[in-house]
Amino acid sequence: MRIAILDPVAGISGDMMLGALLDAGLAASALETLPQRVGFPDVQVEIRSVERCGIRAVKVDFAVPVSSHTHSRSIADLVDVVARGQVSDRVKELATRAFQLIGHAEGRVHGVPPDKVHLHEVGAVDAVLDIVGAIEGFEQLGVDAVFNLPVAIGRGWVDAAHGQLPVPAPATMALLEGVEVASGGPIDGEATTPTGAALIRLLSAGPPPPTWRPVTAGWGAGTRDPEHYPNAFRLILADVAEEAAAIDIIATDIDDLSPEYIEPLRQALFEAGALDCQTWSTQGKKGRVSVRLEVLAAPGSAETVKRAVFEHSTTAGVRSWRVLRSTLPRQEMTVELGERIRVRIKVREGPAGHRLKSEYDDVVAAAGILGRPAVDIAREAEERARAILENGHKNRAE
Repeated sequence: MRIAILDPVAGISGDMMLGALLDAGLAASALETLPQRVGFPDVQVEIRSVERCGIRAVKVDFAVPVSSHTHSRSIADLVDVVARGQVSDRVKELATRAFQLIGHAEGRVHGVPPDKVHLHEVGAVDAVLDIVGAIEGFEQLGVDAVFNLPVAIGRGWVDAAHGQLPVPAPATMALLEGVEVASGGPIDGEATTPTGAALIRLLSAGPPPPTWRPVTAGWGAGTRDPEHYPNAFRLILADVAEEAAAIDIIATDIDDLSPEYIEPLRQALFEAGALDCQTWSTQGKKGRVSVRLEVLAAPGSAETVKRAVFEHSTTAGVRSWRVLRSTLPRQEMTVELGERIRVRIKVREGPAGHRLKSEYDDVVAAAGILGRPAVDIAREAEERARAILENGHKNRAE
């Protein structure tokens, strides 16, 4: 399970998160094409490497034409922009929820309906690119769940459209409700912006799991460059170790769906981000035969999975609860059985050694090409994988 851990030790903003995603492996082309894909073709993307207190980080800026700053956009306008964007449905859904969070927070502060809020401080065009770009970035990096360490909020005062406001600004504080924050530290001024706060509130499931294995890390630079601390946000990509992260269980009982449509339902749920999906026969009220559906989903995907349950089944309601799932450490390797014939192998580190399992789709494809039974293909692939693992262990011992 690939997770992302947000480390806003110096705060967080949308552009800092984008820089960290790029530094952690996101392709620059994903961001460079974003303005065109969301309806801002005149906006240029500037990506450069900078230093913040001796740490190399990636700085992202959007060059927005002056004409774009002459009017503000309401939350409803920005939701329409997202809906028309050339991004996945899941990115659209999460980005819409982010703007709804911002609208509710700003609306509480200014006393206006959320959809009538105009984003003066947030910056309408930048906000769309920051939020959509960050959500899409996690999707493209294959992140299953997002967690966060305490968020630095800064201290002092910040200039706003209506004068000076205390740090954190009122809308930022509203967005951080329920999120663990860190006071103190060397940061003068605004450390976390409303956009950064909205992204953490939306994407993070809370503190990271007890144990995890770092895979890589990326740094995203802020605009200021103080001498006494690195004004940068760190993003850590990691694999969950033996103690797994929190997951959501989504369940429902269905008594009016033809059994032949259960498998298409399962496939749709996996496409929506489900980690696992199980069904079994039950008996409902009035003696009706029904099917219990139980789905596992990472917290960041749970709402999308629920939506898929409603869309692809006849259920009228679902139940959900959060649990901690414990898993064995896992990795994946690939073995070759012939020219361009590759089979992926899941390797789990059990108490008594490696447990190997061939990827079903790869085995079936290889069996069709080689004209051999699938069970033999699976056995051969796993034997080759075990030999590679044992040889590697022997070499390290020597």
